[in-house]
Amino acid sequence: MFHHCFEPRTPADELAQIRAQIAQLKRREAELREAYLTQPDMPCLGRWTKVEIVTSRRQVLEPRLLPPEIRSDPAFQREKVTRTLQTRPHDPTRHSLPELVRDTDRGLRLVSGG
Repeated sequence: MFHHCFEPRTPADELAQIRAQIAQLKRREAELREAYLTQPDMPCLGRWTKVEIVTSRRQVLEPRLLPPEIRSDPAFQREKVTRTLQTRPHDPTRHSLPELVRDTDRGLRLVSGG
């Protein structure tokens, strides 16, 4: 509906909408990245930007290759605490989000600009 554009958004709703926009942009980035890596005829020059494929190599530690006695030794372990924000509808009976964001089988999706 048209009036959604003028309703003040709560920070929680804004966060959900921003995440939907980010997800949409990440999907498009993945599509373009895949095309550049698999289709040699993709145009690399744009009006303002040039795409270059850069290959690099570095050594990485593979912990799974270490002996079990080192992997399980508490002296080599630390606790990592992570805090995340999750967004979900607060009314479980409501199956649809406002028109700016819609839940799909692939997560939240932006359906119209706002």
